[in-house]
Amino acid sequence: MSDAVANRAPQGEDELTTILDVERLEDNFFRGIATPSGRGRSFGGQVIAQALMSATRTVSDDRAAHSLHAYFMRPGNAAEPVLYQIERDRDGGSFTTRRVVAVQSGRPILNMAASFQVDEPGLHHQEDMPKVPPPEDLLNEQELAEAHRENLEDEYYKFLKRARPIEVRPCEPRPPFEETGSILVQHAWMRARAAMPDSPALHRTALAYTSDMGILGASLTRNGVSFGREDMMVASLDHALWMHGDLRMDEWLLYVMDSTWSGKARGFTRGRIFTRDGRMVANVAQEGLIRKISAKT
Repeated sequence: MSDAVANRAPQGEDELTTILDVERLEDNFFRGIATPSGRGRSFGGQVIAQALMSATRTVSDDRAAHSLHAYFMRPGNAAEPVLYQIERDRDGGSFTTRRVVAVQSGRPILNMAASFQVDEPGLHHQEDMPKVPPPEDLLNEQELAEAHRENLEDEYYKFLKRARPIEVRPCEPRPPFEETGSILVQHAWMRARAAMPDSPALHRTALAYTSDMGILGASLTRNGVSFGREDMMVASLDHALWMHGDLRMDEWLLYVMDSTWSGKARGFTRGRIFTRDGRMVANVAQEGLIRKISAKT
């Protein structure tokens, strides 16, 4: 743990670590807790992360998760726990593969495949990290919500002001805080609000949780549309994550997001995640529903 993390006093309980933990019920069955104070639809990143943690609990410690591919089939209930069933597809010499089905009320809400690999050397290259303002010079989403209260729908304002385990600091003005038109690329610094234990598997699982935060919004801001608009129906359809190395989720990570296509009420988005010193630790891809609906009356 770095000095910066060790010296940062957690604000209450480390809620993120609690959310990511799962209870083993039998060899291939685990249970994840409901969202603390949760209501409405489950956050997809939480279901993905708990699914990954469940799979991780069936894999030897010398193998780290390097990729996952997930489909959301039904909206989950944030106020209810989730059951995770694991299929142990393969334990090879270098790679281990697992399939996970997340179940609520007897019906699957997500299925996911994940792959784990032993650490080994290889050729290396990566995209350079973009130049952006440091997080210390930026406001977080709670502060931005307060500063732009008049631009926000009530429900979205409450959503942004709610205490969440991940702090997000956008690098550029974007809807709904400022109506800037189309945004080709959006950047945001993210980190856990509380210091986390020294567990590489836990931090990778926390990255899976965080990777679903804001990325679908890139397909909306590409079209100059705010994520919080009441006349849009928005939901993740599938999610893919590739992890390239160890990281700490309680240190600042830069999330770079863009959208290369939208149409037919769907938007496709991509993400790249960097440590503060410029090391690329993940790539993300997601397609989601971005459906125009009648405004509420």
